[in-house]
Amino acid sequence: MRLTDFWNRMRRHFGEAYAESWAKDYVISGLGGRTVEQALAEGVAAKRVWQAVCQEVDVDPRLR
Repeated sequence: MRLTDFWNRMRRHFGEAYAESWAKDYVISGLGGRTVEQALAEGVAAKRVWQAVCQEVDVDPRLR
């Protein structure tokens, strides 16, 4: 998954304004207690991060 696809999915699910805020502030246990931003900055693949987001919140199946 490309990073642009990841962010498009985040924005479609959370909304334009909230996606970046959520990615910055919400800690996900499936990412080792990191936020989305931290995980991506540390080199975790966008696909893996997206899978962790989907496990954490109820994402529309069409976006999974």
